[in-house]
Amino acid sequence: MKEKIHPKYYPDAQVLCSCGNSFTTGSTKKSMRVELCAKCHPFFTGERRLLDTAGRVERFKRRYETKDKAEAKPEAKKE
Repeated sequence: MKEKIHPKYYPDAQVLCSCGNSFTTGSTKKSMRVELCAKCHPFFTGERRLLDTAGRVERFKRRYETKDKAEAKPEAKKE
């Protein structure tokens, strides 16, 4: 194995979560910031959250409503 090509390993690296939780792990970085951890992630907490980023649900509904309406219009013309 070649020497002096691997990054330095920190066995006591600090991980800071946006919820305020912090823990220690091993990493090649001295400290890291994360958005989710086991204390605040919905899978581990049992919470159900609906994250609607920039109206994605509304855009999805609009897209399929227009397709349904477009399919319904030819039927109305036949009658």
